[in-house]
Amino acid sequence: MWKSHQIVAPPVLPHGVRIYAVGDIHGRADLLSQVFSRIDRDLKSSPAQEAIHVFLGDYIDRGNDSAGVLDLLSGRGNSHHLYCLKGNHEIFLAEFLENPAVLKPWAQYGALPTLFSYGLKPAPNASSREQALLSEDLRKAMPEDHRQFLGQLKLSFCCGDYYFVHAGVRPSTPLAAQQEEDLLWIRDEFLLHEEPFEKIIVHGHTPVREPEVRANRINIDTGAYATGRLTCLRLEDDKIDFI
Repeated sequence: MWKSHQIVAPPVLPHGVRIYAVGDIHGRADLLSQVFSRIDRDLKSSPAQEAIHVFLGDYIDRGNDSAGVLDLLSGRGNSHHLYCLKGNHEIFLAEFLENPAVLKPWAQYGALPTLFSYGLKPAPNASSREQALLSEDLRKAMPEDHRQFLGQLKLSFCCGDYYFVHAGVRPSTPLAAQQEEDLLWIRDEFLLHEEPFEKIIVHGHTPVREPEVRANRINIDTGAYATGRLTCLRLEDDKIDFI
């Protein structure tokens, strides 16, 4: 059961719009496929005038099928309306392609399963030369649609009374003036802030046991790679639900 801290004035979406927002996937293509099936069943039983999928970033690392996740998302975008946001883990992958030395810090965030998912075999303590070869091999192994997908990720998405972002926002800073580092990395300053923001912030980045619906934010990162629970938030009119 998700945790609810009552939102005093219910936020709303424009009439006719339904949003399915999905938390951090982290290489769990199996769970993402299940979420797509749940969304499809929901749309079949209750069609929407405009259905939007919003993904909050951190598609890769930790889980064992990052390449499969990007395959599913790239394919889904051909038939559905998707907004895919950037997470801090996608930053590491992009940097690794330009600077192989990033592998060491990236490995602490779960890089090796990502490389394995592309058929690569990274050494646990790769030398500088091995890092350079891995970077080049990853560039060759990644399909063009994966590179295009990663290159088109946005930092945020706004609809109605909701603002979607990977990690959160810096309190007291207008949403239009937020910095990329905060949107991708912020934790305590945002999580401990109890005053209203300009909009209800829907975010991931910080795993929780159950989805949290608070007065100023909704956290839907339920640690999918470790828990096997990938959360999908369903928003329509003034309704907040999960499927």
